[in-house]
Amino acid sequence: MPGRGFFGETRDGADFMTNTRWYRYRDDIAPADAAFEAWGATVRDMIIASVDALTGVMVENLDGIHDQVRRTIRVEADTLEMALFRLLDELVYLKDAEGLFLRLDDAVIGDADGRVTIEADARGEPIDPSRHELNTDVKAVTIHRFAVAEENGGWKATVVADT
Repeated sequence: MPGRGFFGETRDGADFMTNTRWYRYRDDIAPADAAFEAWGATVRDMIIASVDALTGVMVENLDGIHDQVRRTIRVEADTLEMALFRLLDELVYLKDAEGLFLRLDDAVIGDADGRVTIEADARGEPIDPSRHELNTDVKAVTIHRFAVAEENGGWKATVVADT
């Protein structure tokens, strides 16, 4: 679907798209690591697109991740940007500590005593190299160039992952 998206960004070369969210991997942001931009019509959509983009760095076929395990992940921070950072960091931790690939079904953004909260419903399964076409292992999400911004009627995240 080339042309201009509803966020004002060119969608040429998008790696994933729906009507409300999409992401694109960027070799020009951090050539030695994995970088992406994720967009959503809402904060929720941007968060879900960010998680899919991060997981897509590690596994080729996101649709091949089956619904065998469910987790509720809750993070909080002073800003939306840092709450998303913590959510992505927690997903990398769960991949390393429990051997899970997880995707989000939903994310609820809230406020707790002036802090931003994200409560995410995740689903996935244990990593199975015989079924999952593995890409690059993500060691961590980095703060380098990490950003969340409202722009052109939607929300955009820029993320660099240490690989």
